Amino acid sequence: MNESLLQFGLTAFIMLIVVINPLAVAPVFIAVTNGMDLIERRSVLNRAVVASFGVALFFLIVGRLFLSFMGVTVHAFAISGGILLFTLAFPMLVGQRSVLRATDRVEPRVTQEDVAIFPLTIPQLAGPGTIATILVLATQAEGDWSRLGILIGILIGIYLMAWPTLYAADRIVARLGESKMHVITRMLGLVLAALAVQYVLNGIAGFYSSLVAP
Repeated sequence: MNESLLQFGLTAFIMLIVVINPLAVAPVFIAVTNGMDLIERRSVLNRAVVASFGVALFFLIVGRLFLSFMGVTVHAFAISGGILLFTLAFPMLVGQRSVLRATDRVEPRVTQEDVAIFPLTIPQLAGPGTIATILVLATQAEGDWSRLGILIGILIGIYLMAWPTLYAADRIVARLGESKMHVITRMLGLVLAALAVQYVLNGIAGFYSSLVAP
């Protein structure tokens, strides 16, 4: 693997793990599966992880084609995607929950299918922030199948990591405590904010270069 692919893969992994952030989903998983037995919780988790990966894969494959059809340039989407990612990162920095992942209220017990899709898949594990990140990275890949393959592998890895994280959500939240969860969230928010600003700058620089190029 050459250096550019390695850098792309590392950047993509950091962005996606920060945006998907299974640790932040753990309290929601605990709330929506409250009162379910172990078999029901496992069924909900299986459905949520599979559905989330399906949504992510769909936008990875189809998203760039849709943007091209709509006439959206790489530079335009880098700027808009960076701004959207920053709106996700800023609440993390100040210890608030992003409106892109928030739900008005969580029902303590509804059907397994309901909680697996909403709120666990959307807007938690595959919400607007995740979709925007995938579209930004897919646009950056520019149809390079080696880069798209890396993105697919990263998504598989992250959702495989999400499964045991959410399965052990009760123990993880109890062990870390609320204060440590806030510290981790703010650190991840800082990383995501920096990456979001960089994407905006790259989009502006690329657009300017396209204007002055002969």
